[in-house]
Amino acid sequence: MFRKSWKLELPLHLLLLPATAIVFIYNYIPMAGIVMAFERYIPTKGILGSKWVGFDNFSYVFSLPDTYTVLWNTLFIACMKIVVGQATPIAIALLLNEMRSAFIKRGVQTLIYLPHFLSWTILGGIMIDILSPSSGIVNQALTALGGKPIFFLGDNAWFPFTIVVSNEWKEFGFSTIVYLAALTGISPALYEAAVVDGAGRWRQTWHITLPGMRPVIILLVTLSLGQVLNAGFEQIFVLYSPQVYESGDIIDTMVYRMGMLSAQYGPATAVGLMKSVVSLVLISIAYFLAYRLANYRIF
Repeated sequence: MFRKSWKLELPLHLLLLPATAIVFIYNYIPMAGIVMAFERYIPTKGILGSKWVGFDNFSYVFSLPDTYTVLWNTLFIACMKIVVGQATPIAIALLLNEMRSAFIKRGVQTLIYLPHFLSWTILGGIMIDILSPSSGIVNQALTALGGKPIFFLGDNAWFPFTIVVSNEWKEFGFSTIVYLAALTGISPALYEAAVVDGAGRWRQTWHITLPGMRPVIILLVTLSLGQVLNAGFEQIFVLYSPQVYESGDIIDTMVYRMGMLSAQYGPATAVGLMKSVVSLVLISIAYFLAYRLANYRIF
């Protein structure tokens, strides 16, 4: 019996080998470089030849005047992305669910899905052109309505909100798929019973649709807690500039500048290690809450 099941499962295990090898090479082998967080790393001496300094790199990072600003920016932007990133797809899924024309519904779905498949290198250029204070279509519309042009990508007051809105424009269509799938699991008999009882569309949505989506909403919100320290490096790296470091600089961009531009490899690794440890704790808590609240298990 064991041999028979092993022969049946062997092709499936072989299919996993390439992915396993890639993860091992690019995710596990580089973890040996974590030791640089505890060294005064010099590339010419290598990891084994560099001087061991213990937790000095961590002390140095926390002594920097910008560290706490960077932490606040990361938490602020990431939390806004989580809140908006859950509320918008739910609202759009509810609106699409009310459409009776399948042709229009599929067309709208296709249009809102498309930005997800474009990289921030492409979308960054589009956003810079659209939001330009001199020639951007958004500021031209504001001027036509009697307002003043706004430097969305160069004003510290506007930059974090611009990041959140542009990220949501890119991602909300893809996230909507999950909630549309959750809507298909709600029994039509519940709506028929509600109509017999005289319930309108708003009452049906409040008492049937949203409660039916509740397990999926709880699951996705809970799992998103593990992304609190991920504010989106690619997006911010493409869109920000030194004049908005005060409100747009996050942990990942700080690590990039320290490690790649300033050659401070030890402190940069220390920051990355701290982020990884905190993220691991948050993800573990998120999965525990997902299991307790939504009965979600990965094993």
